[in-house]
Amino acid sequence: MALTGCSWLLLSAVFLSTGAEISITPEPDQPAEGDNITLAVHGLAGELLAYNWYAGPTLSLAYLVASYIVSTGDETPGPAHTGREAVRPDGSLDIQGVLPGHSGTYILQTLNRQLQTEVGYGHLRVYEILAQPVVMANSTELVEHRDTLRLLCSSPSPAEVRWFFNGEALPIAIRLGLSPDGRLLTRHGIRREEAGAYQCEVWNPVSVSRSEPINLTVYFGPERVAILQGSTARTGCTIKVDFNTSLTLWCVSRSCPEPEYVWAFNGRALKNSQDHLNISSMTAAQEGTYTCIAKNPKTLLSGSASVVVKLTAAAVAMSIVPVPTKPMEGQDVTLTVQGYPKDLLVYAWYRGPASEPNRLLSQLPSGNWIAGPAHTGREVGFANCSLLVQKLNLTDAGRYTLKTVTLQGKTESLELELQVAPLE
Repeated sequence: MALTGCSWLLLSAVFLSTGAEISITPEPDQPAEGDNITLAVHGLAGELLAYNWYAGPTLSLAYLVASYIVSTGDETPGPAHTGREAVRPDGSLDIQGVLPGHSGTYILQTLNRQLQTEVGYGHLRVYEILAQPVVMANSTELVEHRDTLRLLCSSPSPAEVRWFFNGEALPIAIRLGLSPDGRLLTRHGIRREEAGAYQCEVWNPVSVSRSEPINLTVYFGPERVAILQGSTARTGCTIKVDFNTSLTLWCVSRSCPEPEYVWAFNGRALKNSQDHLNISSMTAAQEGTYTCIAKNPKTLLSGSASVVVKLTAAAVAMSIVPVPTKPMEGQDVTLTVQGYPKDLLVYAWYRGPASEPNRLLSQLPSGNWIAGPAHTGREVGFANCSLLVQKLNLTDAGRYTLKTVTLQGKTESLELELQVAPLE
C-alpha cells in the first residue's frame, strides 16, 4: 500500500491501536536556546509505514510539524513546521538551533501495516540564555524606622530569582520580605543594618545572570551626642581649666550623614559650625555652660550635650595686666583684670592708695559706675573690673589700686605701678 502525506492524515483519524507504550525524551534533557536537540523515540514496535509529529497538546492539523513516509524517506512539512525540524528514519525528531518557542508538548503518531496508529507523548522545555536583570528601587536613600524599601528584580525571563546583599546570600531576616515569586523585596521600617549593596540573580538549569549592585543608604541619628575633652567623655560634667590655658571640646555622635553642628555658650549661639570648639586662652569671661547641638539634615532629628567649664581654684587670684604693656604718652591703656571674683558686689579704682580722695570711680551693684574725686574724665570702668585710661600723659604714671567686695563681704585689694613712656 502506497501512502501519501494526505492519505496518511485521513487514515490516522480512523484507526487507533493500543500497542506498546511509546516514550519521547529530549537529548540533551535540559537544552539551552540555540542547541541542536533530538526528541528521541523509544518503544516503537512492529513494521511501521509512517510517522506524524505534532507540536501541541492534541492531534490537530494546526499542530502538525511534519509527516514522514518510512519506505521512501519523504517528509512533508505541516502548518507548525518552523524550518528547523527534520524527522529521522527511526522516528526521532531533530530540531536545529532550538528556541524557547519550541517548548511544549510533542506527540508522535505512528502507522503500521495493519493501518493501526499508536501515539507517544513527550515534553520539551528549552531554557533561555538569560539577560542581565536590573534591580529597581523606590528610593536608594531612606530614613531609618520611617521609610519602606521596595526592590524589584526586573527580568523579561520567567526564571528563578535569588537575592544577594553585599555579595552574600540574602540574610533570613531580610528574605522574610520577599514576594511569593521572589522578585519583589519589601522592608517596612528600614534599619541601618540593611544599608549596603543589593543584587538579584536570575537562573535556570543552563544559565545564570546577576544584576549590577544597587547601593542603599539608610539615614539615622544623631544618637548619643557627647562632648569630649581629648578622648574622654565630659557630657554633663564640670571641666576645670587653668587660667590662660587652652581648651578644645569635641562634639561626637552616631549619625548618617555627619550632622551639622551648632555651639552655644550660656544659651547663646556661637559662630561655630565645626565639630570642635577651641578656647585659646581661658579667663573668667569664658566660664559657663557650653552646649553642642547636632542636627541631621536628612532625618531632621537633633540631639545635644552640655558641659560646664570653670577656672581652677588657682586661677581665682586676681591680677592686673596693662594693655598695651608699655603704653606711651597720648595712647589709651586698659588695666585688664583677670580672675576677678564671680560673686562680685562692687569695686572701686584709686589713683594711689585706697582712700576716698584718690578714688577714680566705683562700679555699683546695678552695673553703673560713678566718678570719684580723682576722676579726670578720661577713665572708664567695665563690668569685669577693668579700667580704661584714655590719652595718657606722663602724670598718669604711678600706682593704681583696685578694691573689690564680694556678696559675702570679702574685701580684696590689688595694686599696679603703671609706667608711661614719653614721646620721643
